[in-house]
Amino acid sequence: MLSAERNETLTRFGPGTPMGELMRRYWYPVAISADLPVRDLRKVRLLGEDLVLYRLSNGSVHLHEDRCPHRGTALSYAIVESQGLRCAYHGWLFDGTGACLEQPGEPADSTFADKVRVKTYPVEELGGLVFAYLGPQPTPTLPRYDLFCWDDAIRDIGHTIVPCNFVQIMENAVDLDHVAWLHGRYSEWLNSRGLPVEIPKTFSRLNREVRFDSTDYGILMRRQLEGQDASAEDWSIGHPLVFPNMLRLGGGGSFGFHLRVPIDDENTWVLWYTAYRPGGLPVPAPGPITSYDVPWRLPDGDFRLDHVEGQDIMAWVTQGRIADRTRERLGTVDRGVIMLRQMLFDQAERVRQGHDPMGVFRGPGSDRVIDLPQEVEKFGEGTGFVRDFLEAAHAKFSTRKPEIVRRYAEVGLDLGIAP
Repeated sequence: MLSAERNETLTRFGPGTPMGELMRRYWYPVAISADLPVRDLRKVRLLGEDLVLYRLSNGSVHLHEDRCPHRGTALSYAIVESQGLRCAYHGWLFDGTGACLEQPGEPADSTFADKVRVKTYPVEELGGLVFAYLGPQPTPTLPRYDLFCWDDAIRDIGHTIVPCNFVQIMENAVDLDHVAWLHGRYSEWLNSRGLPVEIPKTFSRLNREVRFDSTDYGILMRRQLEGQDASAEDWSIGHPLVFPNMLRLGGGGSFGFHLRVPIDDENTWVLWYTAYRPGGLPVPAPGPITSYDVPWRLPDGDFRLDHVEGQDIMAWVTQGRIADRTRERLGTVDRGVIMLRQMLFDQAERVRQGHDPMGVFRGPGSDRVIDLPQEVEKFGEGTGFVRDFLEAAHAKFSTRKPEIVRRYAEVGLDLGIAP
């Protein structure tokens, strides 16, 4: 368990807090590129800060504080013009750098506009996502993790907002024992009680042994399932948690990033970014990177438990908006959770001492593509993992599911799913 003071430190991300200062050293997705058309704007909230994101007619994307410096009106209700945002209240115009270009109510010879700026943050697009950085200067390099840079795979992005703290979602990423119980045995039990749940067969085997290793990028997680030996890729390769907010996962020709974005202390934007290379082969003409919503609520407000992510979200949200870790009782099965928490505290201390935390890239060569390890034969089931992924997990909601199934068939891999 944690003391109330330590739990407070762990879960607060506002400016000036220990975790808030740590988390502001990293880039986060704030939008899906395809969902932000030209001349569009949207309100964004990240790490407890209210922001406005917009795209100009030249395709460039910009991010400002959601507050006009004149009278404080929200710029998320502004007019998008060719040069930038014009505040709806009095018509002040700001360009993408934050400079004030026009103040219609001021005298023609006034230089007042030269003294006014709106706070602006760096943004970059990569792999179909818009990333933002809220931290101090100089701005670090946006990491070019491999899947974001592939152009020969079918890529899509599932996403939803989850009403709970970021940390309890990340703790799930290093909890290897929950898979067989929450997604295997629990699905079987729900099915036996008449809830039509597609049981993910490859998720039902218990762990024989698990291991967590600290790496330069976070934590490498490995497992041996019952019936496996040390040659199994789940043990010999494993998969990583990329500190502070990303899990790498996949198998059978699917490769994924689970990204968790702290909106504020009590809400998290969760994204499932997947790249498909059936048989490990490049895909000709893979098409655009699309997005889809992942539903997890029923009409009556209860949890939707007929897919893996719905079950995960139930486990996260029922801990409370911010989990009370003073009441928990951790066992040896939780050593990955303990490691992640200590890593968060340690990296926050590095920032307090004036150093970059782990996973921050700068200087020559920092824009190279970073290849991450991931077992291909997930659970030793080959394409069985992909079948379960498309039938019982978030990918069942993808608008590209029929295309993905067809692509597998074209390379001689029958998933047993009707396209």
